[in-house]
Amino acid sequence: MQQKKQLSLFDLSMIVVSLVIGMGIFRTPVNVAAKAQIPELFYLAWFIGGFVAFCGALTYAEIGSRYPVTGGYYKIFSQAYHPSIAFAINCIVLISSAASVAAISIIGAEYLSKIVLPAEMQNETYRVAIAIATILIFYLINLLGLKASSKTQNVLTVIKIGLILTLICAVFFGGQTQDIAPVFKTSNSALPSWQDYGKALGLCLIAVSFSYAGYAQTINFGGEVKDAKKIIPRSIIIGLTIIVALYLILNYVYVKVIGFEELKTAESIAAILASKIFGPAGFKMLSVIIFISVMGYVNVNLLSNPRAMFAMGEEGALPRFFSKMNKKTEVITWSLTIFTVVAVVIIFYAKTFDKILNYTIFLESISMASSAATIFILRKRTANLDKETIYTVPLYPVLPIIFIAAYTFVAFSIYADDPNVALNGLYIFIGFLAIYFISRLFNKK
Repeated sequence: MQQKKQLSLFDLSMIVVSLVIGMGIFRTPVNVAAKAQIPELFYLAWFIGGFVAFCGALTYAEIGSRYPVTGGYYKIFSQAYHPSIAFAINCIVLISSAASVAAISIIGAEYLSKIVLPAEMQNETYRVAIAIATILIFYLINLLGLKASSKTQNVLTVIKIGLILTLICAVFFGGQTQDIAPVFKTSNSALPSWQDYGKALGLCLIAVSFSYAGYAQTINFGGEVKDAKKIIPRSIIIGLTIIVALYLILNYVYVKVIGFEELKTAESIAAILASKIFGPAGFKMLSVIIFISVMGYVNVNLLSNPRAMFAMGEEGALPRFFSKMNKKTEVITWSLTIFTVVAVVIIFYAKTFDKILNYTIFLESISMASSAATIFILRKRTANLDKETIYTVPLYPVLPIIFIAAYTFVAFSIYADDPNVALNGLYIFIGFLAIYFISRLFNKK
């Protein structure tokens, strides 16, 4: 597949924003507030998450600058590691991305069901139906071709940014009176220790990491970017700057307007902010706009992930039919279809957001930490490149190490909270390694 160099700095920056801002920021603050128990720990978790995201953004900016190729999230790591490791890592990314699509679709369904369904139908079954329908609609749109799906992405991303800026304005319409001061409680009712705070922070970072995840997939578009060695790092940095600023401000507004204690158990928190501004009509209006934002996130993932699957099929890590393309529409039909099916199956397997969250972030933690570590290998193998033509991470190797350590900490936090989820994640990784070697043996025969 020969891609044209057609993505500009604005295009790729908007893709970064779309890959990260799904609906997590409209749902995960509830999880973070519940685990943090006190506002100070809540804000600290979001600040640390933003700092770690910047460390990761700068790391991936250099990776993408040193090796700009289409389907980069597979091809780069195939070069740095053994192909079996690259295969397992990318399969984890694909599964976690499909899980993210499933989770975000469920969040959107929660909002939409409150305004389109009667009270007796606002249950899990109908939310699942709406989530699946959303994914299938954008599957059909992507079948029409890259042009049809990519043209709408910038518009949908601008809607997302406009949505968050609108919600932020709720802070000017009065806040919630704090009648009860939040208190950090331990399991044995004793005074909290630094270990208790550290454990709570780790649990907070699970949901925070989910909200910041996704930008690494930007390197999948390396082969289609104009002046990729400059545009890829700039777009990642610009996109993450927008995201971190919006997240930190919006979380402050959540606490100020809703109240911290109420935030721990609140539902449809973005629509609550909207109702502060527009009244009952605002609740309905923002629910619709939020659902539109969900569609943008679904679309960008159906656009990005099949490209990695295409690259894997092209190099023989997956069966060759994954790299088959419709000659008329230039759609990677098999890869797109299988990714869509996986997302739908995950919705049936784990129908609630909280279950999906832990599986997604544990798998994401493994892939992010191991993929970021390729920067040490790529630096040695591409040492001959002119440093003036590529981006290099400042304070190397400190920032990549901080990023890797942070995601390792999140993985251990998930294990401490739910060992079964973590062990299942490791079994999945080992399973993908086995699949690779079995398929290679089969291909040789």
